[in-house]
Amino acid sequence: MNGWDLPEVVTVDGTPYRVNTDFRDVLDIIDHLTDPNDSEMERWYIAMALFYEDFASIPEGDYSEAMTKLAEFIEGGQLPPQNRKPPRRLMDWQQDASMIASGVNKVAGCDVRSLPYLHWFTFLAYFSAVGEGPLSTVVSIRNKLQNHKPLDKWEREYYRDHRSEVDLRERLSDAELAEKRRLEELLDGRK
Repeated sequence: MNGWDLPEVVTVDGTPYRVNTDFRDVLDIIDHLTDPNDSEMERWYIAMALFYEDFASIPEGDYSEAMTKLAEFIEGGQLPPQNRKPPRRLMDWQQDASMIASGVNKVAGCDVRSLPYLHWFTFLAYFSAVGEGPLSTVVSIRNKLQNHKPLDKWEREYYRDHRSEVDLRERLSDAELAEKRRLEELLDGRK
């Protein structure tokens, strides 16, 4: 893949496979890759089944390469660096969806959600061109908080007024949510 192509086919072990390239498809795949209800292998299996149009025809022995090609596609055609310490999480595609859409729409000059199709690479290009706005403010504050750096006065005020948007929510599995509700009910019963 190179920066000028909008690939619709991914080659795994010499065989080309058509893939789902709309940005909504890829965001759905990312959502499944971070689903705490499934094991890592289940997440990858589901993601590949969503990505490859004819996933059933990919031999099991090629799954590792197929996963790598999927990760490369999500990264915009670049193979994720090996031996890199995972970056701190500063953004969540689901939690920040409205801010992301707002910024991308501004760059694109239209509401991309209303488009019948938009290639993931084009969406990423729009996303990377998003400048100043709510998303950059929130990400900047998250970065400072994670690195234990002091917030400017206006950032403290923004954080105080928008804490629910700034604080990244941990994604809990169904079992963890049930346990949390159970504990909350126990605590409520003690009042």
